[in-house]
Amino acid sequence: MYGAPGGASYGAPGGASYGAPGGASYGAPDGASNGAPDGASNGAPDGASNGAPDGASYGAADAVVLAVRTSPVDRDFLVAATRTVLDAAAQLGMRVLVVGGAGALRSPGDPELPVADNPAYVPAELRAVAAAGIAQLRTCQAHPDADWVYLSPPALLEPGQRTGCYRRGTDTLLTGADGRSWISAEDLAAAVVDELETPGPERHITVVHHDERRDPKTPPLSHNTSAPVTRVAMGRDEDGGDRARSR
Repeated sequence: MYGAPGGASYGAPGGASYGAPGGASYGAPDGASNGAPDGASNGAPDGASNGAPDGASYGAADAVVLAVRTSPVDRDFLVAATRTVLDAAAQLGMRVLVVGGAGALRSPGDPELPVADNPAYVPAELRAVAAAGIAQLRTCQAHPDADWVYLSPPALLEPGQRTGCYRRGTDTLLTGADGRSWISAEDLAAAVVDELETPGPERHITVVHHDERRDPKTPPLSHNTSAPVTRVAMGRDEDGGDRARSR
């Protein structure tokens, strides 16, 4: 779901579809989708999509992943899109995983200092982006009855390799054995799937790359900064228990 203009979002209630203005889908006239009459999608009656009732798309989904950023930063759009997805998912009984920003985390060694305000991790030109991430987290926290989790990546997220190895923490920025706070986009995607398939109890989580060649020992299990290692096929819970992983 991607927070379409007017509050519609890919199969959201009301029959709107994937960001098309005025309820239209991919340029179809008069609100029709793929040439279907009277606003129906793929021939489904009453505005349903693929025959799913109440505007749902492709049947009943288990969860929604929201990963939205704008350039230049648009805090109001980000907050509105997040609120729209949370409201729609709550109506449909779906879990929401929001891929947010590192700025919403606490600084290592100084839990009162948000990463967004820490120049060691966020340069001045990126503070507006980091502040928007905090506003997005606050939007999630304003929906206490919704089923959501906010995943903050580490300070640096970049394309790389999928290793399947990362550490998982909660609301404090994590760093690796080399002092860097980073993860590849491929491993972040794996962490998203892992959290959806085996969710933890926390609302706010983070991850960081773990290089077993540099740090062959699993760190002590403690809150936040000494998070467990997640490996291919098997990980470690915060309490030290094993749980199966999809990677």
